[in-house]
Amino acid sequence: MPGPGRSARRGFILLRVILVLVAAYGLLVLLVYFLQPRMLFLPGLPGRELETTPARIGLLFRDVELQTADGETVHGWWLPHENSRATLLFLHGNAGNISHRLDSLQIFHELGVDVLIIDYRGYGRSSGKPSEAGLYRDADAAWDWLTGEQGIAAGDIILFGRSLGGAVAAELATRVDAAGLVVESAFTSVPDIAAELYWWLPVRWLSRLDFDTAGSVRKTELPVLVIHSRDDEIIPFSHGRRLHQIAGERGTLLEIRGGHNTGFLESRDIYGDGLDRFIDRVAY
Repeated sequence: MPGPGRSARRGFILLRVILVLVAAYGLLVLLVYFLQPRMLFLPGLPGRELETTPARIGLLFRDVELQTADGETVHGWWLPHENSRATLLFLHGNAGNISHRLDSLQIFHELGVDVLIIDYRGYGRSSGKPSEAGLYRDADAAWDWLTGEQGIAAGDIILFGRSLGGAVAAELATRVDAAGLVVESAFTSVPDIAAELYWWLPVRWLSRLDFDTAGSVRKTELPVLVIHSRDDEIIPFSHGRRLHQIAGERGTLLEIRGGHNTGFLESRDIYGDGLDRFIDRVAY
């Protein structure tokens, strides 16, 4: 049998291991708390440089620079349609820039809508550093440009947000009288999706970001089209189903197939038909 000395050494070693693990966990918690904006905003993936323009797929466009209320310059493209039935304000996801969205711009053109697509602050050619409040200001600048400089009636504008952009579009929908709101592949909130991804961390307590899509959908009175795929490997279909439930009678659910970043292409016919019906219903 081991003597008291050996048992004490074992206990001391076990205590040291526990303390090291606790310290490592605490350090991880601190890193997540302070680095979460870098974890969410990914303007450098795959890069900030614009790789191409809509001219590559034969679409007419114009570069625009929008001034935000806090002094940043937001870059975007304005793509007018010669026989426009509505105007779409397109707010993209958390990675890349507007040059990575040509497939969407082609679909929107085929649907007969004008499109304004912007890069958030810190993305593409836009100035500044991304933040939750900053992205909301960027969306405000885009709305003001459409309704002000372009003179487009609020009731002719559809707010469209994909993934993170769904939260930005939904927040804007609580404050403007647009024709309708489309949220594609969106989460209910950052704390909700983080709690699912990092269940072993106290993320709801740690979260410095909300992007509360669900709360905004509940608050807005606009018609809402929720688009989501059961195959989405990043944001589970349950988030889309929940957003649809919250929208109630104002909501329509368009179920597509395919991955988070490719579902709209893999389901192009279903996707296009669903958007077409929604535009018909809400465009004045």
